[in-house]
Amino acid sequence: MRIGFAGLGRMGAPMARNIASSGVDLTVWNRTASKAQAFADEIGCAVADTPCDLANNSDVVISMLADDAASEAFHLGGQGVFASQVPSEVVVMGTMSPDHIAALVSAAPSGATVIDAPVSGATQAARDAQLLIMAGCTAQSGATVASLFDAMGKQTVFLGRPAAGAIMKLAVNALIHGLNQTVSEALSLTDKAGIAPDLAFDVIEASAAAAPMLSYRRPLYLDDGAHDVTFTVALARKDMEITAALARDFGVAFPQGGETLARLRDAEARGYGDRDMAAMRDYMRKESP
Repeated sequence: MRIGFAGLGRMGAPMARNIASSGVDLTVWNRTASKAQAFADEIGCAVADTPCDLANNSDVVISMLADDAASEAFHLGGQGVFASQVPSEVVVMGTMSPDHIAALVSAAPSGATVIDAPVSGATQAARDAQLLIMAGCTAQSGATVASLFDAMGKQTVFLGRPAAGAIMKLAVNALIHGLNQTVSEALSLTDKAGIAPDLAFDVIEASAAAAPMLSYRRPLYLDDGAHDVTFTVALARKDMEITAALARDFGVAFPQGGETLARLRDAEARGYGDRDMAAMRDYMRKESP
């Protein structure tokens, strides 16, 4: 099977490596061409000059892009995927709005199936092929790409219809960003009380509030500046803006999510946008009004 992969960022690069390791014929594309070439030199795959070229040389195109705007340019631009001899499956794995997924489904040329399949898991999970994949399709309609999901993840949940993956990912991220905010507040409280941060975290990890995210992100919560960024404050703000809009569309109350979004917006305005979202602890401790 010929696979085209676009988006070689913190998550995309390890996902593409795992796909390459599964033995497929891989071609990559990245908006920064030098990054695509360096990746190709590392693993020995081909590089496409444009999204259209990527699609012309692929049976399945997978994208791991940052937002709706990047995905729109990649799929619908003049040199986009849909301007090509279209592949049979177009798999969108970044965190996108449901409206964007619906627009891609509507714009897809005859013979192309669009599948939204966002993931849950940080960069380590991407490296270890331990991602949870939320696929907006049935197991039957996703059969062609199931082996690719298996190469990248530990589990795929088939949610039955287009855009269901996007909605589920936003719901999961609302939980994650809410927990991130709450942990940041809790640690601010214990900091002010003079409890050593590592001891406070020991208690949190052993408590009923423990969650896997807290354990693998512990080093970042204790000192985000000493570790590689895994998920920025700006991306968290983007996720929560999309989720808040979705809640409004559905007529769903979103009070805690609204407060999380307000804190993320303020932190970004104060210069935290490019820092890991664990820096919300530092923001709450130093700069929160």
